[in-house]
Amino acid sequence: MKSGILARQAILNLIDAGQIQSGSAPDSVQIQPASLDLRLGHVAYRLRASFLPGESRTVVDCLPGIQMHEVDMRGGAVLETGCVYLVPLQESLNLPKTLAAAANPKSSTGRLDVFTRVICDGADAFDTIPHGYKGPLYVEIAPRTFSILVSPGDRLVQARFRAGAHQTTDTQTVSIDLKGSGPDAVIGYRARRHSGLVTVSEVAAHPAKDYWEPLRAPDGMLILDPGEFYILASKEAVEIPVDKAAEMAPIATEIGEFRAHYAGFFDPGFGVSEVGGTGSRAVLEVRGRDVPFILRHGQPVAKLVFEPMQDVPDAVYGQNGSHYQAQGLRLSKHFK
Repeated sequence: MKSGILARQAILNLIDAGQIQSGSAPDSVQIQPASLDLRLGHVAYRLRASFLPGESRTVVDCLPGIQMHEVDMRGGAVLETGCVYLVPLQESLNLPKTLAAAANPKSSTGRLDVFTRVICDGADAFDTIPHGYKGPLYVEIAPRTFSILVSPGDRLVQARFRAGAHQTTDTQTVSIDLKGSGPDAVIGYRARRHSGLVTVSEVAAHPAKDYWEPLRAPDGMLILDPGEFYILASKEAVEIPVDKAAEMAPIATEIGEFRAHYAGFFDPGFGVSEVGGTGSRAVLEVRGRDVPFILRHGQPVAKLVFEPMQDVPDAVYGQNGSHYQAQGLRLSKHFK
């Protein structure tokens, strides 16, 4: 089998072969150019703390000592800030030994400051599904700034499937834009504390002014406050060739007191001019940590790591429309 990230047509084949299974028929919008959106199930478990099951233990084995109470999500359920929840996903896997998978928050999830991590049975690492895994999938959900209303079928996380070993073809450094398009330009947004509920399934339904404070940096510098959440944009345009996939990764752990991203997957075709992506920027979800920290315009904050696709997707990013193709600085699709 040719190595690389599986394209959408190969993911469809996995579904047809029963190697990706679900209690309900897959929705066509789940299947992205190089990933599969995973759907929330019908129940959430409020946890005392995050955990990993470890070798030879299932997630269910661990719940009696960690679960606080059970939340029925049918009809909608509020997941509150400062709490940790575990939700069984509708999808389960029956992978051949040649395939592994990796998970990541969807872009809109990261821009809501909702911290998510996928867990599987026997896992000793988050968001990592080993070759040949057979079993259920779960997602840990920890809203950080906004409480969220979720329902069964909502899609907060996604999985990529990989044949063979991880291969890095090249990298691109990503730096921060703190100048925008003029001296009075908005260069980012800081989340407002104690805002209202965000309904995950509702697009363009929440007034941005009620949730976000626009930021300006006339001197090209921004002080990150500890514990605050920011939406910023890259200085560079980003382009992901149609035969590659990319993931955002930290450039170095020692560069500063902040985290520069939550949602890291970039699909083939993102930023490509032929599918309407000219000038696309990477939007960065930034959280200050520990002490105030000064960001300066053009400062490197992350890197894109490119990996080959097994095949070119039969529909690349932006080809059938997208919320974030050709984006500059942009909040999640939930806000208007």
